[in-house]
Amino acid sequence: MAGGTDGAAVVTDPQLACPTSAVVDIVFSRWTTPILWTLNAHGRQRFVELERRIGAITPKVLTQRLRQLERDGMVVRTYHPEVPPRVEYEISELGRSLAPLFAHLAGWAAANLDRVERARHDYDTDPAR
Repeated sequence: MAGGTDGAAVVTDPQLACPTSAVVDIVFSRWTTPILWTLNAHGRQRFVELERRIGAITPKVLTQRLRQLERDGMVVRTYHPEVPPRVEYEISELGRSLAPLFAHLAGWAAANLDRVERARHDYDTDPAR
């Protein structure tokens, strides 16, 4: 931390400035929310099922995100040594504990995204900009 000109300390570590920044980095990385939402809504799924339900995600990115989510304890990967091998993914209890947060965000989105769109439109069409 460095001192500011007014004598107050200036926080240089974003995690100290906002204690939720680590959570935001984990949960709200691109594709993480759709993966967790889909696993929470549809239960255990094979890779191809998950890929189909999410849509625009590439297999490479889905693999990377699933590995990171498994590492973070949000997703459980189960390998079945069959012929052909079968791998399934499911949301963990830790990941499931985020469901109320996602529900709250979905409610906020339903109530406010139209306001965000209006604000963007007003900003983009303001001739003074």
